[in-house]
Order: sequence, then structure tokens, then C-alpha cells
Amino acid sequence: MTTRDKPGILAGYRVLDCSIAMAGPFAAQRLGDLGADVVKVEPVTGEWQRHAAAGGAGGNRINVSFLSLNRNKRSLAVDLKDPAGKEVLRRLVADADVFLQNYRPGVAARLGVDHASLAEINPSLVYVSISGYGEDGPYAQRPGQDLLLQAMSGAMLSTGRAGEAPRAAGQYLVDAVTASTAFEGVLAALLHRERTGEGQLVTVNMLDAITTLQMQELSVHTVGGLAQSRSDEPHAHVYIRAPYGAFQTADGFIVLAFPPLKKLGEILGEDSFLSMEDEEHSWTHRDEIFARTATRLLTRPSRHWLDAFETAGIWAGPVYGYADLVDDPQIRHNGTFVTYDHPTEGRVKVPGFPYRFSATPPRIDRGAPLTGEHTREILAEVGLDDRAIEDLFASGTVAETS
Repeated sequence: MTTRDKPGILAGYRVLDCSIAMAGPFAAQRLGDLGADVVKVEPVTGEWQRHAAAGGAGGNRINVSFLSLNRNKRSLAVDLKDPAGKEVLRRLVADADVFLQNYRPGVAARLGVDHASLAEINPSLVYVSISGYGEDGPYAQRPGQDLLLQAMSGAMLSTGRAGEAPRAAGQYLVDAVTASTAFEGVLAALLHRERTGEGQLVTVNMLDAITTLQMQELSVHTVGGLAQSRSDEPHAHVYIRAPYGAFQTADGFIVLAFPPLKKLGEILGEDSFLSMEDEEHSWTHRDEIFARTATRLLTRPSRHWLDAFETAGIWAGPVYGYADLVDDPQIRHNGTFVTYDHPTEGRVKVPGFPYRFSATPPRIDRGAPLTGEHTREILAEVGLDDRAIEDLFASGTVAETS
């Protein structure tokens, strides 16, 4: 048996994904990539993300947002406000390994799917609750939206010019790091259960996730006592010496990361740098160094500077757009993107997997499902006969793709 034919490393585990938007579905998708049977439990009209396409990128029957976050899942479309729908979920919980939700605090309890209720059915269940700011506290009911959390985390004031509006990250940073944190939490809790047989509640919130991601920066502030002070020039980080950031060249942009000033002065022809000390003047003359570097770099094209910096052992690199990234030789070598055939969306190319396993590699066994595509087979798996299943469809408690 080849590694391609082996079941994934999480084969045999069932995950009930009751989450919406990005953080929860992304975490559940990672579990599915590793072989877990992920059942996406969504409303009969479909999860919210099916109806809100990021960037306006639609699809044939599944928009790109939903497609990107829900591969390797089966869809059960069920009304959890209906008593019969709750009973379907309770049947699933009895044999599940992981239950994942990101309802607003209090909603799970109102639906009867909070940890305490489900632990009574299955004490070995790993229950993961994702929230914006925490399960309780003064901000518990605030909307946990990515940009709001980026701003609150302090990260946006570690870059850019003093006095200018801060800029957000170019990706859904808080959602992504929260998804990774939840994924880690699931794996750790499953390992504990393997050792002890004990399930547990795992709580993850977006505010803590983005805050703890800044371990080094915040420690410089809280332990080192250094203020988070932006300068007049657009440094890429307040706690890294100059020059550090993105610079325009004669034909594009490059990034430059805290080079030795004497070497930099020789390459740029900037004599004022030759007498400077890295760990003194890079801080005391920060804006001056940045501005003079920016002026010099405008005189030649990017390739000239990148070649010169590489020869000198100075850290520098190109500024890519997505088209450049996808075509990069290292990206191609790594197999970072994967291509597969989706039954309704055709041939799709998407980012693959951030991890490698020599014996049990992750893989795509199915693309993102249509709403309720697997409702009928999942109901049969939890012991409902054909008559009971048809009654649920007739009452509108469950749905399937038409």
C-alpha cells in the first residue's frame, strides 16, 4: 500500500462542524485534510458563507469562499430549532469525537448544544467553542470580526508612519490564526483522550489568539518597557531597527530587512552610512536612514538591487502579487497548490496543506459539498430507517440538494 492509498492520520475520527464563516470551518477543514470524517451541520438554507462571496467571486453552484473552506466535508442540512432536528444531532453526537462551534456566547445553550448538554450524551467528546472575545466578560457579545480584532490587538500600530491611519494585514489574519489555534486545541485534546479516555471543553477566542501571536512584540513592551512608537517614515515594524520595510525601485518594489549599515552604504553609494553603528544609529537616526535608503533604491531596477544584496549576504526579497506567488519555482517545487476536479465547479486550483507526513499525507477526497448533499446518507448512518428519513424531509426539518 502506497502512502497515497493509506487512510489519513485522523481517519476513524468524526468531527461535527457547526461553525460558520472562516475560523471554525477552516479549522474543521484542516481536520478533514488529515482524514477525519467531517460532517458540516448547516441550516436547511445553507451556511452563511454560501451566500457571502469574498471578493464577489461566485461559482457555478458553490461560491469560492465556501469552496475554499469546506473541502473534505459532508453536508447535513438540518433545522436545529426543530425538536426533531435536535434529536438528529444528538444521535450524531453519541458517536462523534469532536464537536466544533463558533456561535455567539449563549446561543449554544439556547439550542441545547452547549458542552454540558452534549457531554451528558458523550462524556468522551472533545467540544471546541470559538468566540470573538471569550465565553463571558464585558465584550462577550461583541461581533468577532477580523478587522475589528486586528485593530484592537495593537498589531496595526506596529507598522507605518506616525500620525497616519494604520493599515490592516492583507489577509484575514485573525480568522486564520484562530483557526490554527483551534486545530491545535483539537489535536491536543484528542491526544489527552487517547491517554485517559476523557473528553473536555476547549475554548478559543480570536482576541487571545491574535494577542498571543505577538509574543515577542508584547514582551518587548511589557518586560522591556519600550514604547510602541511609530516614526515619520513607514517602517515595517516599530521594534526592528532601520532600514526595515518595503521600498520602491526604478521598476517595482522590494523589501529590505535590517542590513549592516556599512555594507548597505557601500552597495547604495551612501557614504553617510559608513561611519554608523548598527545597534546605535539604526535607532537614533531611524527616519534618516530609511529616507536615504529609499532615495538610493529608486535609481536602479529591483533585479539589480536583489542580486547585489544577495551577493553581500543582505536580507532582501521581491514583493509579490498573487500571480507571482502561484508561479514561483519554490512554490511549484513544494506543491503548495493542489488541483482537483469538483463535481459542480470543475477543475479548481487552491492552496493545499501546511504540513507534511511521510506515512499518512493529507489529501483531498471530496470538494466542498452542496447544501445537504449528504443528509440522507448521514441520517442512515445514525440508525434512521427510510420512513423516518422521509418524514424529516417532508416536515422540512432536514434538506438535501435538489
